[in-house]
Amino acid sequence: MRLPLAVALLVAAGCAEVKTGPMPPVAEQRPHSFSVHGVTVHDPYHWLKDQSYPEVDDADVLAYLEAENAYFDAVMASRKELVDTIFAEIKARQKPDDANVPVKDGGYYYQWRFEADGQYRIWSRWPVTDAGADASPTPQAEVILDEPALARDTDYFRLGALSVANAGRLMAYSTDTSGAERFTLRIKDLETGELFPEAIENTSGNPVWSADDGSFFYTVVDDNWRPYQVRRHVLGTPVADDAIIYEEQDPGFFVGVSSTSSEHYVVIASGDHVTAEVYLVPADAPASEPRLVAARRQEHDYVVDHQGDRFVIRTNDTHKNNRLVTAPDDDPSEARWETLIAGADERYITGFQPFADFLAVEERIDGLDQIRLVDRAGNSTYVEFPEAAYRVGIGANEEFESRTLRLSYESMVTPDTVFDYDLDTAQLRTRKVQEIPSGYDPAGYVTERAMAPARDGVRVPVSIVFRKGTPTDGSAPLYLYGYGAYGSGMSPHFSTTRLSLLDRGFIYAIAHVRGGDELGYHWYEAGKLDKRTNTFNDFVDVARHLVAERFTRPGRIAIAGGSAGGELMGAVVNQAPALWGAVAAHVPFVDVLNTMLDTSLPLTPIEWPEWGNPIEDKAAFDYIRSYSPYDQLKAGHYPPMLVTAGLNDPRVTYWEPAKYVAKLRTLKQDDNLLLLKTNMGAGHGGRSGRYDSLYEVAEEYAFMVAAVGDP
Repeated sequence: MRLPLAVALLVAAGCAEVKTGPMPPVAEQRPHSFSVHGVTVHDPYHWLKDQSYPEVDDADVLAYLEAENAYFDAVMASRKELVDTIFAEIKARQKPDDANVPVKDGGYYYQWRFEADGQYRIWSRWPVTDAGADASPTPQAEVILDEPALARDTDYFRLGALSVANAGRLMAYSTDTSGAERFTLRIKDLETGELFPEAIENTSGNPVWSADDGSFFYTVVDDNWRPYQVRRHVLGTPVADDAIIYEEQDPGFFVGVSSTSSEHYVVIASGDHVTAEVYLVPADAPASEPRLVAARRQEHDYVVDHQGDRFVIRTNDTHKNNRLVTAPDDDPSEARWETLIAGADERYITGFQPFADFLAVEERIDGLDQIRLVDRAGNSTYVEFPEAAYRVGIGANEEFESRTLRLSYESMVTPDTVFDYDLDTAQLRTRKVQEIPSGYDPAGYVTERAMAPARDGVRVPVSIVFRKGTPTDGSAPLYLYGYGAYGSGMSPHFSTTRLSLLDRGFIYAIAHVRGGDELGYHWYEAGKLDKRTNTFNDFVDVARHLVAERFTRPGRIAIAGGSAGGELMGAVVNQAPALWGAVAAHVPFVDVLNTMLDTSLPLTPIEWPEWGNPIEDKAAFDYIRSYSPYDQLKAGHYPPMLVTAGLNDPRVTYWEPAKYVAKLRTLKQDDNLLLLKTNMGAGHGGRSGRYDSLYEVAEEYAFMVAAVGDP
């Protein structure tokens, strides 16, 4: 008699454990094929995609995932002491009652804090007094949102939005209790503590209040999790009557809503990864028709903000590294745009924020973050920072009428630091340096920046950090991280968790591969569409350069990446499996071809500008198939691998890593570990609690240390 799959998997795993130690489950192969462009693709693990998704209730699918989780638990049981030791180290570096620097907004200071050892934040506020920017919580401090209370009866909790209305009495906030990123929006009266009766389902992003606080704008997601509508809710009216202010018809565009820095306008922005279209609604006339700024055209990306008496716009219309333009308050159309900061090959404009008297601009010059300040006369100055290599960005600045700019700063050896820059004195003031209770001395660590030659002659930046005294004779284990997609650069950043590797003799490196934007927009373009394999080649070539420079040796390199970085992991394992001693692929985008062919998935149409459209373009089909990690698996030896998934993940659906692991189990010809851990109640980011998420980091590090570290 054929046992049901659920029983067969668990019986097989259980019996094997009794006889020989834990053995992995083997997923059933079920014939499935399809043809595109005259090519027939066979996919015997197609069944792992639950056909009722986003509901996942197929008994066989759930049984396989649970069996893999049971195998993960059985294997990691032998490493539990190491996991617990690393977790204890990581936890000891977290301030138990950490809090952010208070942020002034109107008549209040706002602050979040953790209670000692709390998993979630408590949000408070207190009235502004004459104490100024150094004000700390007063006896009048009130709790406006208690995340621990909201999360008390849930396995997963995430706060999506928190938006206090202009007068300070009302607050809109949203929560997700599954990891599916479908948030429920509620309204709270901060004076009485009462919740309004309405609960708005399936929202995303921050709501934006009208000037009179009588209504707010919010974004709705459709059945496929695509943010496609902006609606306006008038307080005291049924949610079912909410007006649709804007609806995006293109399935490849996502829509969002925000406020200008001046708070004079509500911004409705629609777009994909390379094209944008923006509409404006006056905040004091919320029933007005949205006004178009510039009609969409392919690969024109722009961002609109308002400086009180003029618009400021970042656009790539004349240069791919962007320029900043201004437009008069009564006409933001393209015909009225005037250049404020021209585009340039050596300068990449990544962001900006207008204030009443000045403009703060985020730039990257030669791959290094810069903050430029532009006064009303157009004069520019740059903020100077204490280190040669670092990451800096505009922080939480809620006050439009301000002469102080809050900045977020860190480096590979400098913990997260909050600076306030005084424009009148041109001085940086340190407001907070991340406290590490167990102790940390930056002088005990060394950071370097290298340029690794890629196989096509391009030089790829690498950020490196290690503990002083770590040998650089080729004997040390090395942890190499990469991402390389969507123009998301990986800046040289600090990590308290990383210290557990550095203190065990690891060298840590970030490969700034093409596909990110570390060196400008061209760096992004050189790793997308028909140049995607540059990203994979860069990563392998960085590793080989680090071997040649005697930072490590083949087989002692642990590599890690998540999401599109997980795709990177799958591709480089296929390309150079012997280089790696261990691999962590978190929620990896490894089933690229199938996903880009599946228009029922929320991210597929919007992803075509990044990866190509294999439905309409045979060249794109062939190219994606040539590197898609799942499609390119073949019989051979593979390094130890840890793969993770989230059952409710709407970004990289759970079946991608599940199918990848199931297929790889039938092809690998070695005894190295292959583990799949699926969070059955979470999504793309893993477990949600502060310490729960850190425990998962400890699991990964223990896996790496056991594979390539020293005893």
